Amino acid sequence: MAYKISEECVNCGTCDDECEEKAISEKDGFRWIDPAKCKDCGNCADACPTEAIAKA
Repeated sequence: MAYKISEECVNCGTCDDECEEKAISEKDGFRWIDPAKCKDCGNCADACPTEAIAKA
């Protein structure tokens, strides 16, 4: 199951560099994880300073 970014996201971009699959992008001023690309590694969630990323 893919990870999801919640409204607590401050759009800092820290998670982008941690995603080896390049599943995270910016959409309408917010970060978004493409569930088709997400490999469920959790690196993005571990790097998030606001704990805005969790399993969907």
